[in-house]
Amino acid sequence: MINLALLRTDQLSELRKAILDKDPNYDIDQLILLDTLARKKRVDIELLQKKKNQCVEESKIALTDERKTESILLSNLIKQAETDCLDIEKKLESLYLKAPNIPDPSLPRGGKEANQVLKSWGEKPSFNFTIKHHLDLGNALGWFDFQSAAKMTGANFALYKDDAVRLIYALSMLMLKNNTQAGYSPVLPPALINEESLFVSGNFPKFKDQVFSIPADGLFLSPTSEVNLANMYRNTILKSEELPIRMTAFTSCFREEAGGYGGTERGLIRMHQFEKVELYTICKPEQSMIELDRMIHCAETILQKLNLHYRISLLATQDCSFQSAKTYDIEVWFPFQKNYMEVSSASNCTDFQARRGMIRYKNNEQSKSLFVHTLNASSLALPRLMVALMETYQQEDGTILLPEILGVKTIF
Repeated sequence: MINLALLRTDQLSELRKAILDKDPNYDIDQLILLDTLARKKRVDIELLQKKKNQCVEESKIALTDERKTESILLSNLIKQAETDCLDIEKKLESLYLKAPNIPDPSLPRGGKEANQVLKSWGEKPSFNFTIKHHLDLGNALGWFDFQSAAKMTGANFALYKDDAVRLIYALSMLMLKNNTQAGYSPVLPPALINEESLFVSGNFPKFKDQVFSIPADGLFLSPTSEVNLANMYRNTILKSEELPIRMTAFTSCFREEAGGYGGTERGLIRMHQFEKVELYTICKPEQSMIELDRMIHCAETILQKLNLHYRISLLATQDCSFQSAKTYDIEVWFPFQKNYMEVSSASNCTDFQARRGMIRYKNNEQSKSLFVHTLNASSLALPRLMVALMETYQQEDGTILLPEILGVKTIF
């Protein structure tokens, strides 16, 4: 969440503009009003309580009918003021939790159309034959069984077989090895999470409809291991020398929202369940932009090892995620789709998640506790990476010639 105290500073007009740049539909004026009303109501209650205390003291000296009446009146006024204040504070909290993170000033303003491509690596592959969609390639090779997946679970789930499974684990090990060598410690978190964890990460309350729930147990399937890693140090005060903390995790991710199912998104491109290797960092505020660059470099190193053509884009304010102040997307070229698709999104969430989770640090035992900054990045999303590999390295006979670095059979 944003620092509510910023609403009470001389930078209010700048904050208001920044929030509306991020989400033009967010009612920042109502948030400001509710914050003002809540603080005023608290002052009113304190004044009424002070009068009530004074009345009580005076009654000890001389209890009169007038003082009795005044005391009853003040008690009723305090009770009503507290009820009104509680109502205002509930509305304030509800709206406050939906306030997006403040975008970094370096972001271009606008939606997707304003995103800036900053870097391109490699060349688009060329073919002297008619190329196939990854789904057609995979079905012919016996890699996929979507019918069985639909039978046992439902639509938009995948069942991988044989060499597809070997490829997934080969890619996972390549990523984890790459990330641990870059200084990220491996973590294997639970697949289930509680409601508070999703509030801390910023998924709740705004995106509650996108998460699979298990109501009987009050648990949810994790939509990304970012949620899990964001909560490892919830309600913790870290020592300065412990920072930065860098972690990487390989997990399955579950999302209710699976997007459109047109011809360009059939197969592995958008599903309810997918595997992903994640990067997550907790650091001091002055380190966070450096750590963001480190994450991007770590993620793109994998694509370079696989010799896949990609580009990096700086997202505009309205395309930046809810909890992020600054996001870069790494997009790989999909030959059949003739389009770039995101395989990694690297975000600096500044102190947004830290405020929700009370994740702080101290420079020394006597110093004031300060909020950390948190960052996350996909490194990388496996199904889409498989799509890029299959379509990029397909051969005319329908086999796939994979990079030797994967350590699996070169030809499938």
